[in-house]
Amino acid sequence: MQRWARRPKSSQQLALRSRIVLACAEGHNNTAVAELLGINKVTVGKWRARFVRDRLEGLTDEPRPGAPRTVTDEAVEQVVVRTLESKPVDATHWSTRSMAAATGMSQSAISRIWRAFGLKPHRQETFKLSTDPQFVDKVRDIVGLYMNPPVNAAVFAVDEKPQIQALNRTAPMDGQDATCV
Repeated sequence: MQRWARRPKSSQQLALRSRIVLACAEGHNNTAVAELLGINKVTVGKWRARFVRDRLEGLTDEPRPGAPRTVTDEAVEQVVVRTLESKPVDATHWSTRSMAAATGMSQSAISRIWRAFGLKPHRQETFKLSTDPQFVDKVRDIVGLYMNPPVNAAVFAVDEKPQIQALNRTAPMDGQDATCV
């Protein structure tokens, strides 16, 4: 119990409960222990009684009220692995509805699991390589210009924006041709 009270990895609640029992074991009454630890004397009485009744197991948290969990750890693991390692047949990424249909779970359960693990399959954070067959040659040319530029040469970098679509004008401007050169 002294290790629980002093160990930095112990939960704060368990450490406090251990300190309460240790102070009571020194012969202090509830009011003195409460004053010593800066807590309410009702709290001291609660944990003292739980320790007397259940010994060390009495200091741990009791099960919370409400319905028991219906989603097992294995089911959670299955959802996480499937989210990270596969894609649905008819889409680019999983949605809560498609994952729920694939696993037989509810959409809200999938949403809770994704939130708990910080999963956002709709957001891609990976680098996409070009499918251009000459991509490697082009990279070598560009890197070569930066690493060993020709004498008296100016190298300009222009960033392509694939999300921006170039639109042709639908009406001529000031009598000029409608297409841009």
